[in-house]
Amino acid sequence: MSLKEIIQIIKEQKASFVLLLCHRSADADAICSAYGLQGLLKRFLPDAVIEIGCPQGINKPSKTLLEQMPISVNLKPNIESAEVIIFLDMHTIEQLDEVADTIKKSSAPKIIIDHHAPNADTTQICKLCIINDKAAANCELIYRLFDEAGVRPNLNEAKALFVGISFDTRHFALANSPTFEIIAKLVVEGIDAQETLAQFALPIETSERVAKLKACKRAKIVKVEGWIIALSHVSAFQAQAAKSLVDIGAHVSAVAGKKDEKVEVSLRSIRQFNEKAGVHLGLDIAAPLGEYLQGVGGGHAMAAGVSGKGEIQETLKQCLALLKQKIIKTE
Repeated sequence: MSLKEIIQIIKEQKASFVLLLCHRSADADAICSAYGLQGLLKRFLPDAVIEIGCPQGINKPSKTLLEQMPISVNLKPNIESAEVIIFLDMHTIEQLDEVADTIKKSSAPKIIIDHHAPNADTTQICKLCIINDKAAANCELIYRLFDEAGVRPNLNEAKALFVGISFDTRHFALANSPTFEIIAKLVVEGIDAQETLAQFALPIETSERVAKLKACKRAKIVKVEGWIIALSHVSAFQAQAAKSLVDIGAHVSAVAGKKDEKVEVSLRSIRQFNEKAGVHLGLDIAAPLGEYLQGVGGGHAMAAGVSGKGEIQETLKQCLALLKQKIIKTE
């Protein structure tokens, strides 16, 4: 990791406009990591315009975040005018849908800072890649850039990094030792952990509750080598539904749904499944499933997502086949 390299690229380009891009339906980890990086870069490049862009919108928790934090995002950023583009929390620019074509045409140097398994099509267009798929959240990588530069985040930056990590680790359920070390350092900066978590806790909507219940009712249960796989489908809240299926007993789950003529799948597993079955959901299941659907897939060891062309049942059938193949091969 090197903040110096990022700054060097910006200075070599004599860039006056740097665009920090977040993925579609940007979540707290994406926005907060962009906010942290924005503040850090402004310390070294005070005359540059450094903008956070979310051209494919933000999710509902992020709307609450923007209401309560001094974070400004542009939902219609001028990508063509950007002189340096930095991707945050996205392993592939295809997560920006049609905006990806505009980015590919841009001659601006591109940098990626991400904590997902790398995607070759995206990394090859980037001048600098800062990727660590062992990090539990992208905000961890930004904190490490602060640490490398010997810069202490101010209270708002520390709070943003704390919130981003909290959201992406399901309130630290997916955190590892390095994550907790960073959290401890952020608390030292003045963060009241309990108060901050309560501030951004959102009530569960009725529609989300219904989606979870429907996913449970429709679930197909398959047992492979002692591992319980739950497959289901709902029209919305696939990620939350997949997590619920794991919470109530499945070792691994896949929940599909249709959106704008595309099929989307969320995958979740418990840590034991990843460690003992040796299955990395992002690399072993989501990536090949994304290729099968002529779309994109990726993510983490225990949480991943897929988007592409296809029908729900056929997609779940292929997902199950990939899981079986990997489990039996490992066993």
